[in-house]
Amino acid sequence: MVNRLSDETSPYLLQHADNPVDWWPWSEAAFDEARRRGVPVLLSVGYASCHWCHVMAHESFEDEATAGYLNAHFVPVKVDREERPDVDAVYMEAVQAATGQGGWPMTVFLTPAAEPFYFGTYFPPAPRHGMPSFRQVLDGVATAWSERREEVADVAGRIVRDLAARSIRYEQPQPPGPEELASALLELTREFDAERGGFGGSPKFPPSMALEFLLRHHARTGSEGALEMARATCESMARGGIYDQLGGGFARYSVDAGWVVPHFEKMLYDNALLCRVYAHAWRSTGSDMARRVALETADFMVRELGTPQGGFASALDADSDDGNGRHSEGAYYVWTPGQLTEVLGEEDGQWAAGYFGVTDEGTFEEGASVLQLPDATQLSDASRAASVRERLLRAREQRPRPARDDKVVAAWNGLAVAALAETGAYFDRPDLVEAASAAARLLTDLHLNGDGRIARTSRDGTTGSGAGVLEDYADVAEGLLGLYSVTGEAGWLDTAGVLLETVLDHFTDPDGALFDTADDAEALIRRPQDPTDSSTPSGWTAAAQALLSYAAYTGSSRHREAAERALGIVRALAPRAPRFIGWGLAAAEAVLDGPREIAVVGPHADPGTGTLHRTALLATAPGAVVALGEPGSPEALDVPLLRDRPLLDGNPTAYVCRNFTCDAPTADPEVLERSLRS
Repeated sequence: MVNRLSDETSPYLLQHADNPVDWWPWSEAAFDEARRRGVPVLLSVGYASCHWCHVMAHESFEDEATAGYLNAHFVPVKVDREERPDVDAVYMEAVQAATGQGGWPMTVFLTPAAEPFYFGTYFPPAPRHGMPSFRQVLDGVATAWSERREEVADVAGRIVRDLAARSIRYEQPQPPGPEELASALLELTREFDAERGGFGGSPKFPPSMALEFLLRHHARTGSEGALEMARATCESMARGGIYDQLGGGFARYSVDAGWVVPHFEKMLYDNALLCRVYAHAWRSTGSDMARRVALETADFMVRELGTPQGGFASALDADSDDGNGRHSEGAYYVWTPGQLTEVLGEEDGQWAAGYFGVTDEGTFEEGASVLQLPDATQLSDASRAASVRERLLRAREQRPRPARDDKVVAAWNGLAVAALAETGAYFDRPDLVEAASAAARLLTDLHLNGDGRIARTSRDGTTGSGAGVLEDYADVAEGLLGLYSVTGEAGWLDTAGVLLETVLDHFTDPDGALFDTADDAEALIRRPQDPTDSSTPSGWTAAAQALLSYAAYTGSSRHREAAERALGIVRALAPRAPRFIGWGLAAAEAVLDGPREIAVVGPHADPGTGTLHRTALLATAPGAVVALGEPGSPEALDVPLLRDRPLLDGNPTAYVCRNFTCDAPTADPEVLERSLRS
């Protein structure tokens, strides 16, 4: 047995490096081996913080007998879905088409030509709940392969043909107009949970991108219904167990409809998106809660996910040691009344139990509770609450910590750059802006090469083997554009332009459709192409937003037209599935609003320049772009939006343009604010 994962950079693959399974990483050599031996490939896809991936690994991949059978009859290939989202997307589409559902771990059996013919997710070690055991599945597939190979080949060929027929037809794409966005709002209203916030039932996921759309729609139209859905959802999540009431940051999702019990893994992308949402919610409403959650989530990312190289790690596990030698989900986060009393004493322990909703029965497992703030009407002693939180957090830090997947994913770090830059600017936290800048430097210095191509991942300062996919280019560009708006450092704008040039040259079809992989990427059984937003913005919609913003900064009609063509998919999906195209809807709101182009010129040291700049950043106008520079400086000359913008009577000055029309320049922040509200 030879396990070939020990030299990989992915923490998920390294978790399996000591398995008795003869794992191969995804490679042509693995399929060559399957052809040489005349056996099928077992493709197992997961990620480092996946709870059920750990369970299946312990039950089956660490079992000598199961591993021996697997090695004898298959070539086993292990893939980190976060490192190779293209491989994951292609085979997940096949799993969902065949079974009607999907998830991780994903288990797919392939021919040596990489064509799928049998699918599943988690398989238990013994039959239960109507599921066959993993060994039964292996037996059945091995028998079918040896005795009915022609039938297997027919099935595989039919699946590949069916996938190929799913290509998106994209004729005369046009971005959605006010009618389509109003229809999307109406459909979201129908799906809104008025009692508990969010959309749909359990499990309930943070609707980050839909919330961005609602906030932008309110800003453009004044719709109070849109703002109320966003406000109520943000408050319910912030009060629920999905939010870490002690350390800040959000878990992946809630297993119930009331945000009470989360699936405890914490992902960088969720926290980056939600940090930005809450910062924008504060910008729209002035809510103290939104401000607190935005800052606590930003601090969580820097404290818990920051890497020595300046980037941000992918995730924290759901599981950890419960103190009794057992690895349990949520063990790090849950409390019993007795544990509260042990840390806080009798009086404060009882008070904390009421404040955080900790009961004798518990809201989780074995009488433990997830901390929440269940009583929205409760008036509490703020200093007492802060003291209790501090003592409980200090005690929790003595518990065994969840493992960390310290792989740096380019796309997710791009989302974090945008969130930290804006949050730092809004709340006068230059340390957060510097954290955003450090992550941006890592992405541009390590991940980006001289040809404008970006590596998907890195770890400990070494890039992984996976090529960047569309979301990497788009989200990193989005982050750099956000960082430029805050710092005025034109190099970030230039680098965003390099990334978006690659998008136009290698990811864009002549009809305006976008692909998830470059035209010169590794050829899979299908070139993945998914415009729908799920846990993160799709590469398609993220690229549309970044292209639109870049066009506003530079006046490039090529980038503007590409953005508008890309948003044609939103016109088709918005009225039917707005929850799954939220980022596209947000970008479409920016198109309808202009977006506004704001140039602030003046000496950096002049307080008037800072006041105008802050006023511009706090504008809620959808997708507004902000450029900052000193008149005549090299950086100002390098940014088209800043050219030919003189000072007004020698004072720092703001210019606002929209749809090829500009307002009169102003040195008055109040005039600027009114202009951006209209």
